[in-house]
Amino acid sequence: MLWVFYVELSVMLLDVRDLEVDVGGREVLRGVNLSMGESEIHFLLGPNAAGKTTLLSAIAGVPRVSIRRGKILFDGKDVTFTPLDERARLGIALAYQLPPELVGVSLRSLARLLSDRFNTAEYVEKLAKMLDLERLLDRESFRGFSGGERKRAELFLISLMRPRLALLDEPDSGVDIDSLNLIAEAIRFINKEFGSSILIVTHTRLLMEKVEAQKAHVLCNGGIVLASSPRRVLEVVEKTGYKGLCGEGEEND
Repeated sequence: MLWVFYVELSVMLLDVRDLEVDVGGREVLRGVNLSMGESEIHFLLGPNAAGKTTLLSAIAGVPRVSIRRGKILFDGKDVTFTPLDERARLGIALAYQLPPELVGVSLRSLARLLSDRFNTAEYVEKLAKMLDLERLLDRESFRGFSGGERKRAELFLISLMRPRLALLDEPDSGVDIDSLNLIAEAIRFINKEFGSSILIVTHTRLLMEKVEAQKAHVLCNGGIVLASSPRRVLEVVEKTGYKGLCGEGEEND
C-alpha cells in the first residue's frame, strides 16, 4: 500500500527577500531578509542611520524609497511595487516617528473616521482610556502635543485600523516611563485582541522588557546581521555594542 502524506506549508504574513533599497539615489538597504508570522511581535534594532525607518517605509510602500532588487511578500502576495494605499487596504499600517499636526482636525474626528471605516467603534473609548488620551480627544490632532502624547495618539489611531501588520517606528522615543507603560499595554492589547503582527523599531531595552516578542533583528550596514530571540539579541548587543556586530555575517537561531 502506498501512503501519500501532504504537508501544508505555512505562509508567512510578511516575507522580505533580498531587499535592496535606494533613497534619493543613495543605497540604504543591501539584501535585507526578514519574515514574520501571523500575530507575532518582532523588534528591529540597529545604530543610527542603519536603515530601520527605510525598511519600514519600504514595507509600507512609502513613495520616497526606491526598490532596486528583491521582493516583499504579504500573506503570500507580492506587494513589492503595490502603492501605499493598496497596502493599507490589505492591512499594513505605518506609525511615523513624527506625525504631522493637523490644524482644524480633532483627534476625536480622526478616531471616528477610522473606527467607522474599520468597524472598531467599540474600541474608541477603551483605547483612549488605555492610552490616557481622553482629555486630548477634542484638541487638534498632534498640535501642541508632548512627545509622549504624540506617540500615544499615533498608536491610538493605528490601533483603530485593526491592522494585520503594524509598523511602529520608535514608539518609545522621547517618552517618559508612564507613557512607555501605556504604549506597551496598548501594543499587547492589539496583538491579542486583533491578532495584529507588530514590527517595532526601538533603541532601548525597556520596551523589549515590557512586551513579549518572538524575535529581534539587528540591522547594520544595510543588512540584518543578527536575528534571534530578544533576550539573546540584547545580550549580544550589550556585550559587543553595534560596532562589534557591524560587518559580521548574518546569524540566525
